[in-house]
Order: sequence, then structure tokens, then C-alpha cells
Amino acid sequence: MSDVTLPPETAEQFVSACRAAIGDHLRAVVHFTPETTDVLYLRSDLRDHPEQVREERVDFVEYERVGFLSQEAYDRFATKSDGTPDIGTYEFTIRVFSDGFVSRVIVGDHGVLLTTDSMNISDFEELSVTLRRLLANLE
Repeated sequence: MSDVTLPPETAEQFVSACRAAIGDHLRAVVHFTPETTDVLYLRSDLRDHPEQVREERVDFVEYERVGFLSQEAYDRFATKSDGTPDIGTYEFTIRVFSDGFVSRVIVGDHGVLLTTDSMNISDFEELSVTLRRLLANLE
């Protein structure tokens, strides 16, 4: 599934931001919308079986697409009666696994999913700010 292709310079901005923050731990970067998936980056050691890896990343995105709907619910339930945020605004999601992470950032109808090897979890916070800014530019 790859119906939307970002302009090459935009795709490179996402990949560069992820590579700068995550370094060699970065495994894959995927841009997605509610209907489309576009694998922007695969680490070189994963390119030996590109179709299998791409299919796996597309499967990850299917699970993470729920973020578009759940974000609306969180916004609705996490708001005080006066309309101000109770717990703040959504920034990013991290799923922690024994050997790595899956991280998702969503702004509007665009999201970025990245997979990494095991690393320091705090590195994701600064990256999420950058990815949110880049995603906001797509709106």
C-alpha cells in the first residue's frame, strides 16, 4: 500500500530528523494517513528481504492507524468542562518491546511510525517535537 508519495525533499526531512535523533538504532520510517502507507526508510541490513520487511511495517501501521480515532476520543475525554486540556495535548506514542521500540506521531491526517533497536527511551521526546512540526507542515 503506497498511494501517497511525499515529495522527495519532504520524505528526506523526515528520514534526516529520525536519523539525527536515533542514529544507527533506526530500523524503519513510515509515513501514513488513514488510507495510505509509504515506507520512507529501511536500514541497510533490512533491505535483504525488502518485501517481507515492508509488509511487516505495513502491518505495524494497521495497528497504529487506530491512533487517528483514539486521538479524537482522548481529546474529547481529556478536556475539562471549560474546554481546556486536562492532561495536555497528545505528543507521541511509544510501544516498548524486549529488543526495540515502535514510535508513532500523529498530527491531523498524517502520521509517522518508526521502529528502532533497543536504546534510551528519552531520545524519542526531542524527535517527536521535530516530527510534529514536520507533520503540521503537511496539513
